[in-house]
Amino acid sequence: MPCIAVCPGSFDPLTNGHLDIIIRGAKIFDEIYVSVLNNSTKTPLFTVEERLRLIREVTKDIPNVKVDAFDGLLVDYAKRVNANSIIRGLRAVSDFEYEMQNASMNRVLDNDVETFFIMTNNQYSFLSSSIVKEVAKYGGDIHELVPPIVAKELKQKFAFRKK
Repeated sequence: MPCIAVCPGSFDPLTNGHLDIIIRGAKIFDEIYVSVLNNSTKTPLFTVEERLRLIREVTKDIPNVKVDAFDGLLVDYAKRVNANSIIRGLRAVSDFEYEMQNASMNRVLDNDVETFFIMTNNQYSFLSSSIVKEVAKYGGDIHELVPPIVAKELKQKFAFRKK
């Protein structure tokens, strides 16, 4: 039986920190679903379709990565794709408390789904989608923070908003 994992997130936008977790997870699991959460309570910069396209482009050379979107409970989605694992990246101790609460709730909802935490590479420990958007908004250099295609699209988004 293949070991399938879900790597969920908003990915608005995908950062090099996210990509680091995806690449490292792909070395451990037979198949990974990088799954964009369609969260109706947030107002994202990129549409779900744009995020899916960007993630597909960036991960196209990782054969065991699939890209998808979902809404609702993560454990229900995991069941739908036959995943028995969830991958979450941790940047700092501050992430741990939040992630532990989510992992504990997911465990209550479905005891068969296990959460695995992967510590981010130190060079990305400060990185978040929010900080990338803030830097991009004011024209800062983001080339070391996101994949090139994401940097290009961020610049286009903010150039359009300034007009």
